[in-house]
Amino acid sequence: MNIFEELDFLQNRRQFLRNAGMGIGASAFASLIPQANAAIRGPHHAPKAKRVIFLFMAGAPSQLDLYDYKPDLHKRFKQPLPTSVSQGQRVTAMTKGKAQLIAPSKFAFNRHGASGIWLTELMPHLGKMVDDMSFIYSMHTNAINHDPGKTSFCTGFEMPGRPSMGAWLSYGLGSMNKDLPDFVVMPSAFWSGKVNVQALYSRLWGSGPLPSKHQGVALQPAGDPVLFLSNPNGVDPAVRRRMLDAVGQLNEKHHAELGDPEIQTTIAQQELAFRMQTSVPELTDVSNEPKHITDLYGPEVHMQGSFARNCLLARRMAERGVRFIQLFHRGWDHHADLPTHIAGQCRDVDQPAAALLQDLKQRGLLEDTLVVCAGEFGRTTYGQGTLTKEKYGRDHHPRCFTAWMAGGGVKGGSTYGKTDEFSYNIAENPVSVADLHATMLHQLGLDHHKLTMPFQGLDLKLTGVEACKVIKDILA
Repeated sequence: MNIFEELDFLQNRRQFLRNAGMGIGASAFASLIPQANAAIRGPHHAPKAKRVIFLFMAGAPSQLDLYDYKPDLHKRFKQPLPTSVSQGQRVTAMTKGKAQLIAPSKFAFNRHGASGIWLTELMPHLGKMVDDMSFIYSMHTNAINHDPGKTSFCTGFEMPGRPSMGAWLSYGLGSMNKDLPDFVVMPSAFWSGKVNVQALYSRLWGSGPLPSKHQGVALQPAGDPVLFLSNPNGVDPAVRRRMLDAVGQLNEKHHAELGDPEIQTTIAQQELAFRMQTSVPELTDVSNEPKHITDLYGPEVHMQGSFARNCLLARRMAERGVRFIQLFHRGWDHHADLPTHIAGQCRDVDQPAAALLQDLKQRGLLEDTLVVCAGEFGRTTYGQGTLTKEKYGRDHHPRCFTAWMAGGGVKGGSTYGKTDEFSYNIAENPVSVADLHATMLHQLGLDHHKLTMPFQGLDLKLTGVEACKVIKDILA
């Protein structure tokens, strides 16, 4: 008996003993575990959207300086925020115990489109698209710090370990393209706001306890778009195919012995990786895009890893059937000298985001692509750091902020919710992060109550256990 035959014999012997000793007990135990209901796979009702492009502005943009127009605040410059407004609410350690002096936005706002929606002067390109957009002014969250805020927005829960938005969609709806992942993530490689930049963690696009095939695949801003996409020297596609076939046979044998579903996931992911060696280079090669299209996205579209390039790639992914596309753009955490930093950030994203909407629309893709843009929370109406009419910062503010949506059955040229005259408290129609998630799922044909996975005695949901609702007033 050679060493391989001996190893095979020992493995089979161990497997027999394990099955003989534990088989009946394991079967009895398995009968006590709730099984995933196969009926949750696929839409629960007719969808309005097939895919999502989520533009995540990490660091939390100031709603006061971009979307939530408060013209009368100029009359209150440097006045203390009334205690009747602040109500002793929680603040961060950065401004705790310090004077809360009102800092109006230094930027002009203008009305745009037939809807007449107000938007900052820093976003002239998006101003041309407001009639396709719905602005939610009354977003709120429990998280007051960045990491739990981002984690909550991306996974529905402040603590790490839950499935992300894209993983839930992959799990609930399955794939539309056999050659590309269901869920692709593209962080910007550079940004204009160079201060207070927090890290991004792979758990923000992870699968949690869902099978790992549902996790996001992050495209790299330099080199191979996906790590290890290229074959090493001396290995051609034919050799790679033979290697993969041999590994697949071993994995199938292992699966027959153990029945572990993650082994099947490994087999499927290895096959997808092989197909991606052809599909990803074709996807990321934008050299044959017409000049009038690349001009639409702005000059940075030719820079690999830029937000502009990622927006163009998002449109190409939408065409190819990627289910969930998430772009991260960092640099929005402006505790000091906000006007300088936010102006640069808007230059980064304004033209490309508007171009993405316009490009999707002219190709007939916007009607079934839901585009969402948000940060993890908002910013305070009171200033932080040096406070003049031209220079100020703002602290974290979870009590109200703005998100916008477009396409995918959303009512264009609409607004929802209101804040008070200070953009500090919500005055009308509060919208939680879970409400936004429920609305996204609804447009994709999924009931957030039914999209569940049994885990450790709970039926996990993207929207968690708190009461939440679909925001029907913004739907067409």
